[in-house]
Amino acid sequence: MRSALVLLAAVLICSSLPAFAASDEPSGSSIYEVLKNHGLPMGLLPKGVRNFSYDNSGKFQVHLDRACNAKFENELHYDMNVSGTIRYGQIDGLSGISARDLFLWLPVIEIRVDIPSSGLIYFNVSVVSKQFSLSSFETPRDCVAAPGPGSDLQAVPGIAESASKIRLGRLRYKVNQDNAAEATISEERLRSRDHISLCSGFCAREVAFRSDDESTE
Repeated sequence: MRSALVLLAAVLICSSLPAFAASDEPSGSSIYEVLKNHGLPMGLLPKGVRNFSYDNSGKFQVHLDRACNAKFENELHYDMNVSGTIRYGQIDGLSGISARDLFLWLPVIEIRVDIPSSGLIYFNVSVVSKQFSLSSFETPRDCVAAPGPGSDLQAVPGIAESASKIRLGRLRYKVNQDNAAEATISEERLRSRDHISLCSGFCAREVAFRSDDESTE
């Protein structure tokens, strides 16, 4: 009888405790709320967060149901595990998020917003900073299951090579533009020197001519 009462009490206690389950929607005890409390939009992370951890130093880890892609102004890829350090208005040391640029996936290492808000959000992608509309990230997006970055390049022969050629072409164009500008400057300098030399020679002849006239008189 006593064991039955103990069992019943245990069942009642367990049933009164809140259930912790994965949720696709933001809640007061979610990573989305942590983002909001740090001046960041909740849509930086997609729906499908299974669980997360966050400590007083700002370090966090998020575990998603699956690796997936979400559509914004650019397409973003999320690994199953996303981590970083949250500070007010920014996330640095970021790992697990990539942004698509042409045919390439580039790792996002930092995200920040202006304080006070300018309506823009900045993604530090490798050595380039990209800016997007802050309103695009107001709410968590649906995230479609997708393989890791790079697999689409391997699946279609020549894409990676084409992307590299495009980037190389851009670099060569910039170098050519810089060289053209330098050549123009050099040409202008030579013209200036020619004008100065011409003027000097003319002035010297003029002085000599006047000296001859004066001596004749």
